[in-house]
Amino acid sequence: MTRGRATAIGSISIVLWGTLALLTQLSGNLIAPFQMLAMTFGIAWLLMMGKGLLFGPQPLRMLRQPPLAWILGVAGLFGYHACYFAAMARAPAVEVSLLAYLWPLLIVLLSALLPGHRLHPAHIAGALLALVGCWLLIGGGADGFDARYWPGYALALGCALIWSGYSVSSRLVSSVPTDAVGWFCGATSLLGLVCSLLWETWIWPQGIQWLGVVGLGLGPVGVAFFTWDLGTKRGDLRLLGVLAYGAPLVSTLLLVLFGFTPASWGLALSSLLIVGGALLAALGPRLLRRRLPGNGDGMVPKY
Repeated sequence: MTRGRATAIGSISIVLWGTLALLTQLSGNLIAPFQMLAMTFGIAWLLMMGKGLLFGPQPLRMLRQPPLAWILGVAGLFGYHACYFAAMARAPAVEVSLLAYLWPLLIVLLSALLPGHRLHPAHIAGALLALVGCWLLIGGGADGFDARYWPGYALALGCALIWSGYSVSSRLVSSVPTDAVGWFCGATSLLGLVCSLLWETWIWPQGIQWLGVVGLGLGPVGVAFFTWDLGTKRGDLRLLGVLAYGAPLVSTLLLVLFGFTPASWGLALSSLLIVGGALLAALGPRLLRRRLPGNGDGMVPKY
């Protein structure tokens, strides 16, 4: 599989994560966080089981993975969501989202630590431009950071570090098949169930709420983690990091389309910044390579 194709597959996750807010609205916003975690990741596990039984490989074969893969997979999936829920309980939601959404920028920066990877100035500039657009998009209701909420802010920063670390570290276990992510989802579901039984009261979905729950389990919590795994292992991590800022944009556009939130000039400006940052990161390095003259052996710098 080519790097370009893997990057395209990884970008499917970003579109699916953009449906998260809409599907959460359909689920009714009444289900407790860890219960939702247990249910949706359980559906993702069932999705992997069904795919394996019908098309292979056999699901039980996917259990045998290196300990490092299990640690990274479960810590990334469960650790991120646990920190996110805890941050939401300790700090205002807007500020938590602003800090948590540092993870795409961190992916761009941390990718430079991988063997054979170098950062082009266009990658950094594009990521920063998209970050400004993202903060403008979701930061409209922010009242400013308050020192009283520092535990929540610290947990939100933990979210950004965990998910960026998980995404970049996936390259260290690139030989682990993507189907194994289904078992990481199963372990995450089990941990979510334990936390829910300890600290929450279960509320079963009713009617159309099931559509939201099943949609979450199949899309942004299901297929998205499989396509992201493939993209981070085989694709362009730097470009995926910048493209990830498209998720809140897709989310807001869907909420506008379905009438949950009004359109605004701020949305238009945020869209331009995020799309502009993505284009800069995608096209900037190529344009510069074409303009740079070759050195003595006819080679130009590669990034």
